[in-house]
Amino acid sequence: MDHLLLERRLSPHTARAYRADLASLGVFLARGGVGFGQATHSLLRRWLAHLGTRGYARSSVARKAASVRSFYAWAARRGLVGGDPAVLLGSPSPHSRLPRVLSASEAEALASAPSRADPTGLRDGAVLELLYGSGLRVAELCALDLGDVDLEAQRVRVMGKGGKERILPMGDYAVAAVEEYLARARAWFIGRNGAGGTMDPSSHARDQAALFYNRRGKRLSPRDARAMLDRYARPLLGSRRISPHTLRHSFATHLLDGGAEIRAVQDLLGHASLATTQRYTHVSKGRLFDAYRRSHPRA
Repeated sequence: MDHLLLERRLSPHTARAYRADLASLGVFLARGGVGFGQATHSLLRRWLAHLGTRGYARSSVARKAASVRSFYAWAARRGLVGGDPAVLLGSPSPHSRLPRVLSASEAEALASAPSRADPTGLRDGAVLELLYGSGLRVAELCALDLGDVDLEAQRVRVMGKGGKERILPMGDYAVAAVEEYLARARAWFIGRNGAGGTMDPSSHARDQAALFYNRRGKRLSPRDARAMLDRYARPLLGSRRISPHTLRHSFATHLLDGGAEIRAVQDLLGHASLATTQRYTHVSKGRLFDAYRRSHPRA
């Protein structure tokens, strides 16, 4: 865990997932009287097959295989195992699923839904504008500190996966929403910390550096952001289930629809692989047909 968090700088959520995967393998091996150090390639393959028979999705099995490969590579480098039994461990290819996206009008309606008449509405409007307008992951948004936002330069500094920093542009709507939130609402949320005589003396709990807070005056969490989004999405989109990542998907798709270069979109999203960004080129069939009609001499 120290290696994942401190050396590879993975997020706590990812590290917990790796730990759970290894715990699952440990239980499987223990049933056969084998420890991690005695595991063989065939045993690891049997474990993955066992997961498949228990109904795990192909993507989940692929992730667990990746966790085990990472673990044994780490253990082999440090001489904790005699050899690496996972070096040739394959995994099922996950089904390719196209990301859900909103239309431009739906995304605009959602970002405009919060009332600007109260602190909660001002915060929610700023959060939605940043999620859609800058394509942030929800964890990136919740980790933002006040100093990460430069309204004059219309930039926001984000710490992404693997501790990779990137500087993203903020649109006019996002700048206006954040500016109004800072002027009229942020201090109100900070004052909510310890309301009712239960003031927490811990500076960590108060975390006055945070950009966004929940109604208890604590740093906004991904769970808070998802619940907030659901409140606004339900009246607008009915039974359609969306998440903060849907706004990130929509951000990328609408950029490509508008003619942005895929490499630029890759940098904005913080994707290590172009293949991850290329999923969005399959979402909008209209864009492909328009490109064909504009470009082909026999179209």
